Amino acid sequence: MPDIRLHEGELNVMELLWSNENLPAKDIAKIIKDYIGWEKNTTYTVIKRLIDKGAIKREDPGFICKTIITKEEVQMIETNALIDKVYGGSLDSFITDYLMKIDFTAEQTRLLRKLLDNVYKKLL
Repeated sequence: MPDIRLHEGELNVMELLWSNENLPAKDIAKIIKDYIGWEKNTTYTVIKRLIDKGAIKREDPGFICKTIITKEEVQMIETNALIDKVYGGSLDSFITDYLMKIDFTAEQTRLLRKLLDNVYKKLL
């Protein structure tokens, strides 16, 4: 998995593509203009950066943009970067710190217990 780090603006374009599979760049620019207010040139600059990073590819005719990297891959990359930066790479410190600071509802506790049971079974 490539280590592609994306900033917030790039993630806006990626979210649009992940939810639509593929779109012409002109449609991306129109949608982003309506929701974020970017001008077309700004959106095209972000699209070019995403192409250069290997996150999306361009297909012609029509400058159709398609994702190369999945949302799940980006989530994993960004989570690992956060754990490295804030917790010195210690996954157990991150999990312990995070879980100890949450006031779980009974339902959340039940779901967490089920998740942990599934993880435990997978590891066996």
